[in-house]
Amino acid sequence: MNHTSRTASTDSADSAGSPGSGEPSVSPAPRGSTRRSVVAAAGAAGLVTVLAACGGGGDGGKDEGGDGKGDGKGDGELAKAADIPEGGGKVFPDRKVVVTQPVKGEFKAFSAVCTHQGCVVKDVSGGTINCPCHGSRFRIVDGSVQGGPAQGPLPEEQVSVRGGSLHLG
Repeated sequence: MNHTSRTASTDSADSAGSPGSGEPSVSPAPRGSTRRSVVAAAGAAGLVTVLAACGGGGDGGKDEGGDGKGDGKGDGELAKAADIPEGGGKVFPDRKVVVTQPVKGEFKAFSAVCTHQGCVVKDVSGGTINCPCHGSRFRIVDGSVQGGPAQGPLPEEQVSVRGGSLHLG
């Protein structure tokens, strides 16, 4: 009888925490589980969720808008040429491209993915393409680094004007 009583006491301690803690037992934990391992697992799951939200998809979103290189998804009209301000530009986050017009009638296109840590750039102002994550800035003329932690320029993309519309590729 002592043996049965001691086993029940041990099982109770495993599932409810420390003996005599007064904590209610919701369900028995598997043998070897501790609060520490449950908390660590919950923390790891939370970290994975945060990283997935910050990092975006592993394929760079190419399935949702194309890469603009003639794959059939990036061949459509991007915008009207008149929508791109002279001396500025516009970011197309769904296509992961930014188009600038450094001087009237001259259009440039660059990847909108920052070369520092892969964030999508946010806007074009003051003659630079600006990344919101760590403050990198790129020149609208050639995509070269103007400032910030980025070391490499934004890769250039092909853009053409047809019938007053901008097209990638």
